[in-house]
This record gives sequence, structure tokens and C-alpha cells, in this order.
Amino acid sequence: MTIITPTNGRIVWYQKGVDQRHITQRGQPLAAMVCHVWGDRMVNLKVTDADGIDHAVTSVPLMQQGDFEPTHGEFYAFWMPYQTGQAQRAAELKAELDKAVADQAPKTEASAA
Repeated sequence: MTIITPTNGRIVWYQKGVDQRHITQRGQPLAAMVCHVWGDRMVNLKVTDADGIDHAVTSVPLMQQGDFEPTHGEFYAFWMPYQTGQAQRAAELKAELDKAVADQAPKTEASAA
């Protein structure tokens, strides 16, 4: 599982909660911009609804890759598939690079024996 660190200005997708009738959503995730970061799994957002109206939503759970989506109609945000794919690929490349560097490190007498 790769954790993506949220930062101000990043775009995520938003799923409105069942009690948020004032936010228009028509079957697709809504675009949202991170406005404040509480941590890797909690952010404040500016959500643009299906009618182009902006809504401030605070303390939004941010689902990371591998997290279970809420099942009781709560609102939440999540990363777009492209973003999670890029993060996964970056983690794989880092692991390959770390292995290549370790393989090239000079062997000491103790480790060669």
C-alpha cells in the first residue's frame, strides 16, 4: 500500500454524504481541491459540485490505497486512479533504485566471508 501525502492545492475526488443534499452530484465523483491538511487521512476541501458551485467541507476523511470506503453514507475524499498509479510506480522505482545501489556498494571483508 502506498500512502500519498496530501498538500494544499492538490486535486482529489469527493463523494458526498447522504445528509449533504445541498451538494449536487450526478453519479460521478466531484472534483475537490485540498485547502488544509490535518494529516495523511484528513483534509479540508473546496468541493465543486455538478452545477459548478463551490462548497467548503472540513475534516474530510481521505481514503488511501487499500482503505475500505465508508458504507454508511458518510462523505469522504479519495485519490484519482491516475494519482494512485503514479504513486505506486514511484514506489516501485525507488525500490529498484535502492536495490541497485545496495548491489553496487563495496563489500567489506566481514560481509565477503
